[in-house]
Amino acid sequence: MGKLELMPCDYRTAADFVDKNHRHNKAPVGHKYSIAAYNDGQLCGVVMVGRPVGRFLDDGITLEVNRCCTDGTKNACSLLYGAAWRAAKALGYKRMFTYTRVSEHGSSLRAAGWTYDGPAGGTHWTGARYEQMEMLDETKHRWIKEIK
Repeated sequence: MGKLELMPCDYRTAADFVDKNHRHNKAPVGHKYSIAAYNDGQLCGVVMVGRPVGRFLDDGITLEVNRCCTDGTKNACSLLYGAAWRAAKALGYKRMFTYTRVSEHGSSLRAAGWTYDGPAGGTHWTGARYEQMEMLDETKHRWIKEIK
């Protein structure tokens, strides 16, 4: 394994990486910011951070990691989750959420100091806007980082 390095990342670069490499999601339609991880100069992962998708969590002091995607490079996910939270704190945010599928173990989140917050949501979104989306076959777990 080479040297992992964090770099700023524009939306298009992050979205293209997610669209090519994410196991089950496309890139979100927007973001507040994204951060890239490079392994010996090669892009190996991105984290995309935005407003919370759940409207009741969108209180102006909370952000959500909408996508974290890597090519499998060891430690890249935990590096990106940690960087996402440090950037949010530096910008004045107090809380950050993200979600994993029940079948995903969350070890990268635990390694980055996130706390399991319990089960969340159903298996799909409702409403006409989401009728064309692929339905998830499992529920999710919510993870949190916050200033106490």
